[in-house]
Amino acid sequence: MSSPQLHDVSGGATGPWLVTGGAGFIGSALVRQLIAETDQRIVNVDALTYAGNLLSLAEARESPRHIFARADVADAPTIRALLAQHRPSVVVHLAAETHVDRSIDGPGAFVHTNIVGTFVLLNEVREYWRTLSPEAGRAFRLLHVSTDEVFGTAAPGTTFHELSPYDPSSPYAASKAASDHLVRAWHRTYGLPVLITNCSNNYGPFQFPEKLIPLMIRKAIAGEPLPVYGDGMQVRDWLHVDDHARALRDVVSRGAPGATYAVGARGERTNLDVVRLICRVLDELHPVATGPRDALITSVADRPGHDRRYAIDPSRIEREIGWRPLYDFESGIRQTIRWYLDNEQWVNAVSRSDCRSQRLGLGVA
Repeated sequence: MSSPQLHDVSGGATGPWLVTGGAGFIGSALVRQLIAETDQRIVNVDALTYAGNLLSLAEARESPRHIFARADVADAPTIRALLAQHRPSVVVHLAAETHVDRSIDGPGAFVHTNIVGTFVLLNEVREYWRTLSPEAGRAFRLLHVSTDEVFGTAAPGTTFHELSPYDPSSPYAASKAASDHLVRAWHRTYGLPVLITNCSNNYGPFQFPEKLIPLMIRKAIAGEPLPVYGDGMQVRDWLHVDDHARALRDVVSRGAPGATYAVGARGERTNLDVVRLICRVLDELHPVATGPRDALITSVADRPGHDRRYAIDPSRIEREIGWRPLYDFESGIRQTIRWYLDNEQWVNAVSRSDCRSQRLGLGVA
């Protein structure tokens, strides 16, 4: 794979960044970083569905450089008006339904947001981009943030990379695969300067407590059973959300239009090993009289169509962009657990009555 010419837009772009899904897990991490570490203005567009919450933006939401607009990414007139009003130089598309179990029980929401929403955004951004001056048009970027789940299961000894074939297993993965194809088509057909990233599983502070790591932390703190799907030997490749946010910033600044970058931290672990590590760290940081928490681990029925293994080869983004993760998995888990211990108020505030109160993902709506 030949190295593309990299185009640095970090210094020359004068418009704000419009971030869809900016009150979600990854989106809020990106917004917090941009407000804390740069002078960038942010237009944050989020529908504030169950997993999006303004509390996740922390002090960033009080910044005069942060503008929030509550909107569905599939609402074409609103997206059109926001683009015309704020004139962004970068659009980062993170708005998505992401939970695999929920996609099994209710795939319609995933088709609406992930496919129709991406289509609407692409159409509106293309029309907006055509109004820009030649210089601004060359500097403009749309970054579409996707997942490694579009590739299906990685065979033993293999890793996903930018040319891996698509083979999605879940409705969630299929909806993200469809959105990736739409983004590439808008680049090839219309010349829209897009970038795509496919990341591995994210973890870290401010993650809605239905995903594996925050769910296990929350239940282990409460002394509740820790449900592990099947034999627990499914392998995931873990990436700290703050490292991912830095990767997105680097791709926008130095990525080649039309290029795809696989983002991962070489953090492969079985689900069972992840839960055991959470138990060990919690036993150290927050011991309880009842003894080691790994006694709480309980096997439950596996998820239908459960991919056995994900693994990312991040060589391209390391070589061409110069990005490297700052967290190894053990230090990242320790930092994450400390954050959840110190932020019980946030967990209680964002949790809903439907937050894993019953088993999801068995195909029963």
